[in-house]
Amino acid sequence: MELWFTEKHTPNVNFSVKVDRQIYSGQSEFQRIDVFDSKEFGRFLALDGYIMLTEKDEFVYHEMIVHPPMAVHPDARNILVIGAGDGGVVRELARYDTVEHIDLVEIDELVVEVCKKHLPKTACCMDDRRLHIHYEDGVKFVRSRSDEYDLIIVDSTDPFGPGEGLFTKEFYGCCFKALKDEGIMVNQHESPFYPEDAAAMQRAHKRIVDCFPISRVYQVHIPTYPSGLWLFGFASKKYHPVKDINAAAWNLKGIATRYYNSKLHAGAFALPNYVEELLRDVE
Repeated sequence: MELWFTEKHTPNVNFSVKVDRQIYSGQSEFQRIDVFDSKEFGRFLALDGYIMLTEKDEFVYHEMIVHPPMAVHPDARNILVIGAGDGGVVRELARYDTVEHIDLVEIDELVVEVCKKHLPKTACCMDDRRLHIHYEDGVKFVRSRSDEYDLIIVDSTDPFGPGEGLFTKEFYGCCFKALKDEGIMVNQHESPFYPEDAAAMQRAHKRIVDCFPISRVYQVHIPTYPSGLWLFGFASKKYHPVKDINAAAWNLKGIATRYYNSKLHAGAFALPNYVEELLRDVE
């Protein structure tokens, strides 16, 4: 008998992966957590039936949410990460010797424990001495912060359930307040392809544009995410994501990556016409 995991991308589109076995299944206070093993994508994590990461393509997401802002900000030392309980963002940040302090705010402690046990390639730096984990709501946490962080990375789930509050104008305004004068915020920005995802992307973009003087969107290819085309948002008080990158300085760090490089950096901000139109419609 064959076992398949199926995720509904739209009412008319399903994405299915053949599963070798189920590694873990549990219900936290906030969501259902599953880990599966597959031949094509290795182990993968699903929350409430939606794939969050797979061992085969998670490097794309985590490199592209971390390295673009780190290549632009000349001295990001104090960093806030919201979500990201799987550990992938922390793993990439831990590669920078200049980073001094990372606050990770994750609402669901069980996600962290499951990933540390069953997805160790992703959660391999969760014991880094610079990391401080706070098991609480990200919206409430950032409300009390002011002029504190060089970089905020919002690695949220989709805009419903536990992640819903991380897509509000209030939240983005609080992030602006929590950043220093040269601060940058990067967030996962959904997909522009299917209508429901595109509408969520537009709502988030409008709210960020209303809060930050500089706001740009960039794209990546993630095979297991709906449509394969995914967006990130880059918002800043001072730095432009393309004009202000110091490629030479970043390359001198010698960080070995599989997806990100300083030449791709500028290209990622060059968007298809239909995506540009979707963004202009709400700006």
